[in-house]
This record gives sequence, structure tokens and C-alpha cells, in this order.
Amino acid sequence: MHPVHEIDAVLILSLSIVAKRRPADLVEIVTATSLTQDTLPAAPLLSGAFARLSACGLVVGIDDSYTLSADAQEMLASQRKNDDNDKKLSRLMEHLARYKCKGEHPALPVSPEQLLVAINEVRTTRNSPGKSLLTSKPRPKPVWIPKKDLVQGKQHLSSNRRKPGVP
Repeated sequence: MHPVHEIDAVLILSLSIVAKRRPADLVEIVTATSLTQDTLPAAPLLSGAFARLSACGLVVGIDDSYTLSADAQEMLASQRKNDDNDKKLSRLMEHLARYKCKGEHPALPVSPEQLLVAINEVRTTRNSPGKSLLTSKPRPKPVWIPKKDLVQGKQHLSSNRRKPGVP
């Protein structure tokens, strides 16, 4: 894939954070991108990144949400978990430079106007306390399991409760 822009690697890295379990909408993607870069991205640059990556088949659109394709997830599988963002971005850019597009894919129509709306929403929620865009989704209630059902096999007695003469 030529040429490689830094925003392409940033978009893939932010999609890997946000779209792990389900496709992410634009507000979540912009939020993750701002966390990855420490600044809010420019709408035209991000729009171009969506167009380039979707034309190569690395970003897939599902309704109004977006996720990574299997090829993009393969690129991320070779990343080291302990690396910092700069190292991950440089390795992703190397992978993108070596990547060869497989077939024709339609470019996703993500306009700069749509991204501006998402960027403005991120800006307003940054300034308002109490609401986080990454954790605002309702979580399922955890299932409570009694402790006695978790213990399997013998119960171990502490050293001061053991009977004398028994090892």
C-alpha cells in the first residue's frame, strides 16, 4: 500500500482499541484516535485515511459503524503488547508499506462533515465532567456465583488449624 500516512496507522490502532467486540461508531473512533495521538485529529485527514484503508480492504463498514478486516487484525497480531504507542505506530507503518491490496474494495463514504460532528461531540464531552464516551455503554450485570461453588476438590486448612501429627 503506497503511500503510507501516519494517520492510517493511527486509525488502525484506534480501531483495534475500540472495535474489539463490536463495530464502533465515529464518535468512539475519534475518541480513541485522540487518546492514541493526544490530540484530536483533523477531519479531512481522517476522512482520507478511511478512504485509503477501506479501498485496500483493511477497514470494513457495517451500517454506520466500522471495524477492522481480517488482514488488519493480522497486522496487529504481530505487535508486541509492551511497546508504547510510538513504537506500535512505526511498526504498523512498516506493515502498511509492505501490504499489497487484495482485490478491489469499495471506499467507505465517510465525509469530513460527519467527522466534524463526531469531533465536536468529543470536544463537548471532554469539557463536561462525569461522562466518558468509551464507558457510556450499559454493561451487563455480572453473574454472582457463591464462593462454595467455586471451590473444587479439598479445602486447604491454614497452617495454624492443622491437626498435630498430620502433614
